[in-house]
Amino acid sequence: MQDRVLSNPKVEMVWNSAVEDVVGEKHLEAVVVKDVRTRATRRLDVKGLFIAIGHSPATKFLAGSGIEFDEKGYVLLRSRGSQTNIEGVFAAGDVADQHYRQAITAAGMGCQAAIDCERWLAAQGVH
Repeated sequence: MQDRVLSNPKVEMVWNSAVEDVVGEKHLEAVVVKDVRTRATRRLDVKGLFIAIGHSPATKFLAGSGIEFDEKGYVLLRSRGSQTNIEGVFAAGDVADQHYRQAITAAGMGCQAAIDCERWLAAQGVH
């Protein structure tokens, strides 16, 4: 995918920059970006905006916890749920989802994990 984007003449990559503002009343018209090195800002007229923060799951802090991971570092979940291999430990979002990796699916997974956790706590007699 990276090669396709980089070779597409209709796509401008804006490196070393942060979005400062999103401009538009009824739809996206432009973004204001700041170069993080020079601090210069500029307005870019755009029709779409995609923000990528990386594709590596932030799971290194779980090393040695006993939680099982796949070969890419994602937390392994039991089928149809958010339960990990450790009872009472649940995972959701970017640490467990290597397929969709979207904020909206992470939010949905977070909701599922909260419900799974609530049900697990109730089964333990915690109310």
